[in-house]
Amino acid sequence: MTDPATTHPKIDTSVPHSARIWNYWLGGKDNYPVDEEAGDAYTAVFPGIVTIARSSRAFLRRNITYLVAEAGVRQFLDVGTGLPTADNTHEVAQRLAPEARIVYVDNDPMVLAHARALLTSTPEGATAYADADVLDPDRILAAAAGTLDLTRPTALVLSNILGHISGHEQARSIVTRLMDALPSGSYLSINDGSRGVDPDFERAQDAYNESGAVPYNLRTVDQITAFFDGLDLVDPGVVPVTHWRPDAASPAPVLVGEHGGLARKP
Repeated sequence: MTDPATTHPKIDTSVPHSARIWNYWLGGKDNYPVDEEAGDAYTAVFPGIVTIARSSRAFLRRNITYLVAEAGVRQFLDVGTGLPTADNTHEVAQRLAPEARIVYVDNDPMVLAHARALLTSTPEGATAYADADVLDPDRILAAAAGTLDLTRPTALVLSNILGHISGHEQARSIVTRLMDALPSGSYLSINDGSRGVDPDFERAQDAYNESGAVPYNLRTVDQITAFFDGLDLVDPGVVPVTHWRPDAASPAPVLVGEHGGLARKP
């Protein structure tokens, strides 16, 4: 018999949660008053977080577009996907290649409750959801293998998830374990909040981490770059997300405290 606690996990609405706050900043509706209060408190200190959130989503869209249209990738493993918003990985990929296959991974109860929204796929492709923690890469890989052929090039997407791992070396170890399981020709896409760009952002994030919510750890640009060790970075390398292959028609990109990059496994 299926465990009801597994199929209907409890959603704690008394404590702010980063995925729901992020959804709030992106203009989504999947959040609660406690998340709105925490989000508003953050923006009162640092209004630029909304720009970072939306720039992060735009970076992901441009990454996926490059991977499908220029690199020919058709498989995606998106770990820590968060709540569904506009331009989810499968939407961007399958618009360009309907046969693309995507596995989303998260362990947040609210994301699990919205899994059906993530599971909308083209008939030619596939989209699946795996309930797993980023700290358990072996479970992630086992779950992904049910939908993806991990002997074929696959893009590993880690968007604003590694900051939830407190230890930098532990985070690197997890990235290495996941990439080691993927073949030559696979790609790694990472973007995370960064230190050394905006002191107001750093102060706001430090205050958030002390609020009782699950902390998110900003890392230096060098630390974010180190996640790509042994891989071939795609130009322009690890840069502020707004500076990664910006759309030609867009205004001049602003500088934000979030860096990202994309690299190919030789």
